Amino acid sequence: MSHSPVPVLISRSSHVRGRALLRTLALLLVLALVAGGVIGWQDYHAYGNAALPISGAGTTFEVARGTSYARIVAQLREQGLVAGDTRSSLYWRLLGRESKIAARLHAGEYALMPGLTPRELLRKMAAGEVVQHHFTIIDGWTFRQLRLALANSAGLLQTLPGLSDEAIARELGIADGKPEGWFLAETYSFVKGESDLDILKRSHEAMRKALDRLWPQRTSEVRLDSPYQALILASIVEKETAQPDERPLIAGVFLRRLKFNMRLQTDPTVIYGMGAGFDGNIRRRDLETDTPWNTYTRDGLPPTPIALPGIDALQAVMHPAPGDALYFVARGDGSHEFSPTLDAHNRAVQKYQLRRGQ
Repeated sequence: MSHSPVPVLISRSSHVRGRALLRTLALLLVLALVAGGVIGWQDYHAYGNAALPISGAGTTFEVARGTSYARIVAQLREQGLVAGDTRSSLYWRLLGRESKIAARLHAGEYALMPGLTPRELLRKMAAGEVVQHHFTIIDGWTFRQLRLALANSAGLLQTLPGLSDEAIARELGIADGKPEGWFLAETYSFVKGESDLDILKRSHEAMRKALDRLWPQRTSEVRLDSPYQALILASIVEKETAQPDERPLIAGVFLRRLKFNMRLQTDPTVIYGMGAGFDGNIRRRDLETDTPWNTYTRDGLPPTPIALPGIDALQAVMHPAPGDALYFVARGDGSHEFSPTLDAHNRAVQKYQLRRGQ
């Protein structure tokens, strides 16, 4: 009795794996015949672990989103990092297969340091170890100064020039359209391709989170109506002193003055209200010229912050130092003399003004 042959079923995945194996074997066979002789695994591994011809520190290589592995090798060749011979091309193809880089490729900017090997470069690309740039917002900057610094940061994509402060505030969801003070002063990391607006978004979110965290922790002496008022007062404290230990003392003075319905009478608010008209000197007529920010002519807090406060100034406002001081004057060495009465304050003013004059 004859029997029909039993069909052999081969799965599609087995077929795909078989084709991949055949391609790899074929590639290895070609490698073995390159340059008219046998080139073995030892030569291939030595090539992958040999330093690339990088001229010096500071060299970078950028991989755009969607770039294929073949195009990356071509770009490396254009930069003089990969030779144009058949052997190099085949070895880079095999390195790509070995590292499976095509499925794990991360776009970005990569640092090319002397001594870097092909295998190390592919590992960095697979891990996404892109170059990190840094942008620092300085405590006490105004929003205008922040915009200028962003515009001068070469690593950032520039999207803000031509936009008004109000337009930027709307973009960030700042309700009143006034961005002053709303960005936390600290250092932010970014990668090439991120924009100036990305930095603003992150620093604005950091400020919101800081206020959300600190406002519920405020002491009973803080008789302010909202976190925004705390932000305004923190900006004034920031501009009044660079001494960290004095910030809670100055915050205490201002909070007591508000409590007793005394005007704040702080020079930095006058300077902010003068805008571009400030020439480095503040005169009596400036103190008497009314602006929305002049705390010599107006009661209470100014309508907006006058600068970007750091976290220390925010904490000082939420936790002011106890005491009875209502006045302070600069000693001329970066510190201040605090006084509980106007008479004591006038004596301190005369003392330190005379000292500065001498």
